[in-house]
Amino acid sequence: MPQIKRFDHVGVTVSNLEAVTEFFVELGLEVQGSQEGMEGEFLDTVCGIPDSRTNIVMLAVPGTEVCIELSSFDRPAPGPGQPRAMANELGLRSLAFEVEDLPLLVGRLQERGYGLIGGIGEYEGIWSMAYIRGPEGLIIALAQRLS
Repeated sequence: MPQIKRFDHVGVTVSNLEAVTEFFVELGLEVQGSQEGMEGEFLDTVCGIPDSRTNIVMLAVPGTEVCIELSSFDRPAPGPGQPRAMANELGLRSLAFEVEDLPLLVGRLQERGYGLIGGIGEYEGIWSMAYIRGPEGLIIALAQRLS
């Protein structure tokens, strides 16, 4: 029976590719590559959307082989999504990252207009964690190891 060999990437569709890329780069991810104006039979087949056209940025997650693929569609226009979805709604809940200085990073993000969904919580003296509402409503979980 075929098996998964490794985890490769998470794909996130956004409307403002530049702003969302900037957000993740500020968190410490690195642009690994990009492609503008991808279209044709391959994309139409894989997405199941005839005559689609997309722009893609691949972001490397430090310390891993995992990437985040940001996609923005030129056509068809993106649907509205659920930018105010909460953690209990079905679907992809959050993108989570371990960080070095959670209070400092949360403060920097708040200065840029990205707010805490709740507050900064502590779990059994091991982790400090917070959910940030990132660009386009993405929930970003940030956690700092305390021990």
